[in-house]
Amino acid sequence: VMYFSSLFPYVVLVCFLVRGLLLRGAVDGIMHMFTPKLDKMLDPQVWREAATQVFFALGLGFGGVIAFSSYNKQDNNCHFDATLVSFINFFTSVLATLVVFAVLGFKANIMNEKCVVENAEKILGYLNSNVLSHDLIPPHVNFSHLTAKDYNEMYRVIMTVKEGHFKELGLDACLLEDELNKSVQGTGLAFIAFTEAMTHFPASPFWSVMFFLMLINLGLGSMIGTMSGITTPIIDTFKVRKEVFTVGCCIFAFLVGLIFVQRSGNYFVTMFDDYSATLPLTVVVILENIAVAWIYGTKKFMQELTEMLGFRPYQFYYYTWKYVSPICMAVLMTASVIQLGVSPPGYSAWIREEAAEKFLFYPTWAMAILISLIILASLPLPLVFILRQFHLVSDGSNALSVTYKKGRMMKDISNLEDNDETRFILSKVPSETPSPMPTHRSYLGPGSNSPMEMSNAPNGRYGSGYLLASTPESEL
Repeated sequence: VMYFSSLFPYVVLVCFLVRGLLLRGAVDGIMHMFTPKLDKMLDPQVWREAATQVFFALGLGFGGVIAFSSYNKQDNNCHFDATLVSFINFFTSVLATLVVFAVLGFKANIMNEKCVVENAEKILGYLNSNVLSHDLIPPHVNFSHLTAKDYNEMYRVIMTVKEGHFKELGLDACLLEDELNKSVQGTGLAFIAFTEAMTHFPASPFWSVMFFLMLINLGLGSMIGTMSGITTPIIDTFKVRKEVFTVGCCIFAFLVGLIFVQRSGNYFVTMFDDYSATLPLTVVVILENIAVAWIYGTKKFMQELTEMLGFRPYQFYYYTWKYVSPICMAVLMTASVIQLGVSPPGYSAWIREEAAEKFLFYPTWAMAILISLIILASLPLPLVFILRQFHLVSDGSNALSVTYKKGRMMKDISNLEDNDETRFILSKVPSETPSPMPTHRSYLGPGSNSPMEMSNAPNGRYGSGYLLASTPESEL
């Protein structure tokens, strides 16, 4: 299932890319993609959304990466994994963006041609009713085969001559750039713009089925990673049944998701996506970075990586983890909060009476929901800290640890009760359980030649199963 869900989107994207590049106007869309708008670089919201996209694409701050990596062997080359995942993510982002802009370039050409035809009919009507003189029409213009270039030339001439009454004519400029600049994002991109473009494809039902199968597949794949970040720590800490808890979380997520399928659901999606999801996620990532780089210690962390990888990571990572990343994210967070204070949150709404889209500020009740969601998403961080400070919840001393032996994954049970039903993971007999203490190596503290106590060593207080991952079978 995972192999299919991982590879199927690439097959669909490559098919769409090949088909999209053969469409008329695809080059215009790709050129628009690579044309920078430097004025947007000063907008904090653009940087916040870019950071959120990176966090979501790489799974940072959601807990999914930590949950998946907990099943790795002790000597796993996490440096190679992180580099590979980053490059694959970059390649996938570029591939998907090329597909989107190629198709949107095709759609922009279709809409621009439609605009030219509609306005050419208006001009013909004005010519027949003598509102416009035939002398305003360049001699080479043929209304039977009117191109966008010819229409733009007519448009400029008429606008110059009829400057005082030009607005009354109701003519549109019909510029391809205007069609490409129309902001379409989020659900509007996937379910409106892209779908509308596919209706002009040859064999459009086939491409529509492929596209929505890809969306469903991507949604399920993202759901697996997100749910793992939620279920893994709860199951490991409170020893609940994985199947029951996972089904319960999925049902709860389904019920919450019903809010987004109402007629007003798109406004709630915008609220969640722009504010309730991005700000707490940035806070979580900042605190994770500070916890590892400053509280736990970058030097100690790099020493453990050296022991795990067999080589010392580049010094570049040291300065990036300790200084560059937290400073950049703190600046981004501060700028975002200042921007929210200067310009209150709002949304784009369709005004039926005016037949136009208009930017509106959130009402008071919506602001209350928005602030509550931000606080609710950030609350577990200080709450768990306070509970552990006062020893109201376990600090992890009875948490699970994982080891590997004969291709099986098992949990260390040295610190669990005899009647614990979660004593074994994929293990059938008690003899396959690892011994409670490592027999072949000890953790050395930073700058020390003597072994540290197991209670102070990394993973020591959480059981020794992780340290036993590389222990030969003969020693167990």
